[in-house]
Amino acid sequence: MKNLLTDIAGVRVGHAHDAKLASGATAIVFDQPAVAAIDVRGGGPGTREDALLDPASTVERVDAIALSGGSAFGIETGGGLQAWLAEQGRGFRVREALIPIVPGAILFDLLNGGDKAWGRFAPYRDLGYAAAAAAGTEFALGSVGAGFGATTATFKGGLGSASSVTGNGISVAAIIAVNAVGSATVGDGPWFWAAPFEVNSEFGGRGLPDKFTDDMLKMRVKGGPAATERENTTIGVVVTDAVLTKPQAKRLAMIAHTGFARAIYPVHAPTDGDVLFAAATGAKPIDPVVGMTELGMVAANVVARAIARGVYSATALPFPGAQPAWKDRFG
Repeated sequence: MKNLLTDIAGVRVGHAHDAKLASGATAIVFDQPAVAAIDVRGGGPGTREDALLDPASTVERVDAIALSGGSAFGIETGGGLQAWLAEQGRGFRVREALIPIVPGAILFDLLNGGDKAWGRFAPYRDLGYAAAAAAGTEFALGSVGAGFGATTATFKGGLGSASSVTGNGISVAAIIAVNAVGSATVGDGPWFWAAPFEVNSEFGGRGLPDKFTDDMLKMRVKGGPAATERENTTIGVVVTDAVLTKPQAKRLAMIAHTGFARAIYPVHAPTDGDVLFAAATGAKPIDPVVGMTELGMVAANVVARAIARGVYSATALPFPGAQPAWKDRFG
């Protein structure tokens, strides 16, 4: 186990980013089409192919999922993944036509100091293609890919991942790009809200404070009273090797979204666009009641850990006034 999304067999991850742009993209590529669903909790989401993921919609499986910076411009990231998949002969067949199925979600990182004067066309389609071409079983965390330009209320945001196994041997893992309006840390200190779920000091091993003060519980939001729905969003994917139907994948996304609330304070605000995809590769059967309940419980823990790891692993952008990284202050 690498404590990464790619601990799920048949899943690969690739990043592409541009330091001058201060933004990037992450591709989650499935070796075989995976059953998938989506759960949206934030007030200002940006998504691609979300209607296709409704349990009532016909297509059940996806070839890849795109995560990206760039706000609405980043929606084009999925087109880059789609182009790469088409070159590989991947897609949903309609007689002679093959259509790669690539849902996606975006976060807002347009005001982080990077050069967004890209001319007529935004670069996200090319970033998506490069991320898909780079997909493998090893990938970096922190200020990379979709998390390259991410921020939070207190420290630099980033991309995190974590994995676990249920008592019945079902694997589940998450990858999250953390660009929250709220904070992943307790107050301005070193403690992460996700501390009760930490494994092997994966985000510093600081635990929780001995007691919580009023100041620690005070609301810290990015942009303060001027925060807008365009400035935030935490997006990610949780994947399991269980055999799930599309409605069960939807339920998994809903339960796993609890991990956002365990790791970010406040969360799911009108100024957030929080989105979580769930996908299943279908390798292992699962009990539909008790097994699904345990899977959702563990998935929520994994999501919380991935969020904390994204902030813990991040590095500050090299611009004047850039938000500091957690490690800049706490080592």
